[in-house]
Amino acid sequence: MTSPDVVLLDEPLANLDRHLKKEMEETFREFHQRSGATMVYVTHDQSEAMALATDVAVMSEGRLLQVAAPAEIYARPEGRLVGGLVGQGAILSLAIPDGKPRLIDWPALKAIWSEQQDKTPRADVLVRPEDVVADAEGISCRVESVLYEGERYALRLSLPDGQILRAHSREAIKPGDVYAVAVRSAWRL
Repeated sequence: MTSPDVVLLDEPLANLDRHLKKEMEETFREFHQRSGATMVYVTHDQSEAMALATDVAVMSEGRLLQVAAPAEIYARPEGRLVGGLVGQGAILSLAIPDGKPRLIDWPALKAIWSEQQDKTPRADVLVRPEDVVADAEGISCRVESVLYEGERYALRLSLPDGQILRAHSREAIKPGDVYAVAVRSAWRL
């Protein structure tokens, strides 16, 4: 019986169906805990990386962009490229004064959208679909498209300024409908 210090895995689950992939992820987790070996796991499947990693390294064109725990990389990506690569979401261009915190809550976002700020510098802001919730008092969006995903509907919403926001809904909504939303939080890239 061998006890490796390092195990290299290059897309080991790439050709498996969803159910078998989940079983194998559990097997890899158990092996890692039991052996204590360092595992270098290469994958293009973000759900695998998030499920298995203690640290995730995001690379593009041979450059290392960010290394962090999965929850950290998902919640606080460094830069537009990492924000666009990790998870789903929309990157909006918003007028945000310098010196504001990177984590932006709904009252701050609502103020940004309601105030005319032509001379305020613009910043890239990442909004995850799970942070977009229906709210009659929120921003009115036009539903551009709806995709049924089984457990939910994926919505593509057009903000009043034409930028696209992504959201999830448990109820069926029709393209063309007006749908008011609040954004619980966003992250300035």
